[in-house]
Amino acid sequence: MNASNPSTIIFDSTAELQQGVAQAAADLILKIVDEKGIARISLSGGSTPRRIYELMAERDLPWDKIHWFWGDERNVLADSNQSNQRMVRETLLKNHHLSDQVHPVEVNPSEPETTAAEHEVILRKHFENQTMPEWDLILLGLGDDAHTASLFPKTKALDEEQKWFVHNWVEKLDTYRYTLTAPAINSGKNIWFLVAGESKRQALGHVWSGPFEPNEYPSQLIHPTTWYITRDAKP
Repeated sequence: MNASNPSTIIFDSTAELQQGVAQAAADLILKIVDEKGIARISLSGGSTPRRIYELMAERDLPWDKIHWFWGDERNVLADSNQSNQRMVRETLLKNHHLSDQVHPVEVNPSEPETTAAEHEVILRKHFENQTMPEWDLILLGLGDDAHTASLFPKTKALDEEQKWFVHNWVEKLDTYRYTLTAPAINSGKNIWFLVAGESKRQALGHVWSGPFEPNEYPSQLIHPTTWYITRDAKP
């Protein structure tokens, strides 16, 4: 848990959480762009964010001043229905033909190490002279096994302290994933966990109240600023 005591906002349903997060994200982006002229956002994959992105796509945002990144990606091409990039382009970005502001992971499934290394170069170029990327907002989900991004239990990426972005072999899925590392996530100024549904209750309980065992419960490595959860997910 974050030593600064993150706030927890509870919703009665997943739909209400999605509406609430979409509004809060839009408000934050407008504030950041007003203050700095640019906003840098890292996005989560998954079913809960999909609707959030659809709602945000309808907002009157300064789209040409927002840079979009991905917290993790699957080892598939961009046109795959499993691709996080494809999901975001079909929801959040469907009405906006942006190029310079969108920074997806360009996956070559046969070369995971090269894919990760090339994306790290992109990140370091964009966040030039920063020790870690200072996201204005990073959205995260929580898996039933307490993973977040593609930081899965008992995987090599959990121990990474220097790199920002890595390829990560996930034995139980029998595939590589691509993911921001824990230090690169924790450098965010606003780190929001989105947790919806009764199936997440046990994992959330481990993360909040269990012994510190990040190799088993990787989300314990993250220091969020806000938890957005549904009532049925609360331990």
